[in-house]
Amino acid sequence: MRHSLALAVLFLSVFFSLPAFAQKAPSGLFETKAPQVLLIEASTGTVLLAKGEDKPFPPASLAKLMTLEIVFDALKRQEVSLDTVYRVSEHAWRTGGAPSRTATMFAALNSEIRVEDLVKGIAVQMANDSCIILAEGMDGSEAKFAARMNDRARALGLRGSAFANPTGLPDPGNRTTLADMIALARHIQSTYPDFYRLFAIPEFEWNKIAQRNRNPMLGRSAGVDGLGSGFAEESGFSLVTSAERDGRRLFLAVSGLPSDKERAEEAVRLLDWGFSAFEMRHLYDAGQAIGAASVYGGDAAKVDLVAAGPVDIFVPIDNPDRIQARIVYRWPLRAPVAADSDIGVLQVSSGDRLLREVRLKSAAPVGAGTLSQKAGDALFELLFFWL
Repeated sequence: MRHSLALAVLFLSVFFSLPAFAQKAPSGLFETKAPQVLLIEASTGTVLLAKGEDKPFPPASLAKLMTLEIVFDALKRQEVSLDTVYRVSEHAWRTGGAPSRTATMFAALNSEIRVEDLVKGIAVQMANDSCIILAEGMDGSEAKFAARMNDRARALGLRGSAFANPTGLPDPGNRTTLADMIALARHIQSTYPDFYRLFAIPEFEWNKIAQRNRNPMLGRSAGVDGLGSGFAEESGFSLVTSAERDGRRLFLAVSGLPSDKERAEEAVRLLDWGFSAFEMRHLYDAGQAIGAASVYGGDAAKVDLVAAGPVDIFVPIDNPDRIQARIVYRWPLRAPVAADSDIGVLQVSSGDRLLREVRLKSAAPVGAGTLSQKAGDALFELLFFWL
């Protein structure tokens, strides 16, 4: 029965093409040197390019984005304030400070530093000492803070990520995916806009040492205003960045490039292509009936399905494939069905590439049907599964 139900879900998917959006002849796919890449348009969530986006890799300094999210959330909930002061322990100083010869804000041993400055140290300089100082100050140790990072990652839906420390320094327990990093970057940009601006600070001085922003994309590609980069021996150079041009925002993540030069050059190419090769297409208005789902044992045979907001996508200007959409929901949908119930998803594709998924809800309630209606539906279900 479980196998039959899965087949029913697939069989009852509603396929329909959108002929008005058929485009020109094929012009070839965009070729990238990056072994792993994910490029997404922010307002619609349209996937412009995806390659190995779910393959795990060591996050290296990209783990610091999760550390910052923890701190931003704590600031928002007033668990800590920008004026909260934490002391620089010997562990933080040796592991992430000047003696470590890694990315550092040069925090002095046993000094006391405000949270605001520690956050700037991470956002601008990707400073390891800043991360450790915050972790020890907030939770007592790196290990306890890493446990909070993992709990928070699960709460945010980052299923492919795990964190062993707040810095991303080498540890077999550190892993992430480009899909998770993009989801995290989008969350930070939309949830903490005031803190997000810190990523674009050109330089930060601490302990009389000024350092320029470590994001290799700032000032190199128009509109870039965050986030960070990383390097791991086994996976090469990685990057998560975002840019806005003419009111349109893209998020880009890459991993696996052999040098920081190729990482920056490829990221510039990808962003330029993303901004120039796509255009907006409006598919449905908010509340517009997109399709209908069959209801089992109800006083109505079907219920209209709608999206909470307008459904727009970005498609290639020179698009070789017809845009298609399908509604996927689990059948049978049993009565009663409340209005605004979560029913299924609308999947919009270009060729075999999924562009966007949109949650669909019931437009109206469906009550329980009469005995004869239920009997008829039961007969239909029997015949359907028998076939």
